[in-house]
Amino acid sequence: MFLNKPPQIALIGSTASGKSSLAMELAERYDALLLSLDSLAIYRLIDIASAKPGPEDLARAPHYGIDILWPDEFFDVTRFLELYQEVRSLSLRENRPLIIVGGSSFYLKVLLEGISPLPKLTGEQERRLQELLSDLKAAYELLQRQDPRFTDSIAPNDRYRIEKGLQILLATQEIPSRYFQSHPPESVVDGELPIFEIRWDREELRKRIRLRTETMVQEGLIDEVSMLEHRYGRAPNPMKAIGIREVLDYFDGKYSFGEMRERIVTNTAQLAKRQETFNRSQFQRVFRGDVDTLRGEIGEYLSQTLH
Repeated sequence: MFLNKPPQIALIGSTASGKSSLAMELAERYDALLLSLDSLAIYRLIDIASAKPGPEDLARAPHYGIDILWPDEFFDVTRFLELYQEVRSLSLRENRPLIIVGGSSFYLKVLLEGISPLPKLTGEQERRLQELLSDLKAAYELLQRQDPRFTDSIAPNDRYRIEKGLQILLATQEIPSRYFQSHPPESVVDGELPIFEIRWDREELRKRIRLRTETMVQEGLIDEVSMLEHRYGRAPNPMKAIGIREVLDYFDGKYSFGEMRERIVTNTAQLAKRQETFNRSQFQRVFRGDVDTLRGEIGEYLSQTLH
């Protein structure tokens, strides 16, 4: 039993840093719920490329945020916020800690800072929105003409923000930058949410990335990507993920088998560097350390809330 609300923590870190293993260990020890902070594991059938927990691990502790959507279904941060609220409510009802774990730290940032409530669209407005989004470049240029201040802060291929900008424009006839001024973000975090980040020496992390890549290939990455391409083609967003796009290039003859594996390692290492940079720049109060250090820090934090 917990003194007040059951605690919640976020465990982040670059890809292949050992987040999932540590989170699983802690979940078993403290009877916690696990919420995946991973933009790829949320899709069904993408098992090897996402390095999601296998059936045995999933049975060890309750997992949420995994295998929710099909690869051709659209996912954005608002769905993650809804998922957090659902799982946190369950955590409170069952008086169990919540561990949020994964590498998609942008979702964590939005969870902490909140997002502005968006206006609802009519059926006709929704159809018009999807029509505009079919040509992302033209949609961005439309927003740029209407609201250059808003588009100065987003990339031309940022589908999420372009969609939200158009949604505001269509529903309110108001430019997004003015709308956001009058509708400030609202955080949905319920209670304190300390952040713990696993850090590795750069060379050691690259070794872990290489080992993980080899394991993925041995477990059937090529067959998985082939199946996904056959069922969904290459258009869905998850088909552009690292580990999938390199295999598709291998299918196209751009890489040999060995080159494909090296490309996955290199691209994953570059992703890890970007993740570390993002975490360092976006989160101010973070407990950082190696796996053993964080195991002790998190255990102490969770134990302090016990009767």
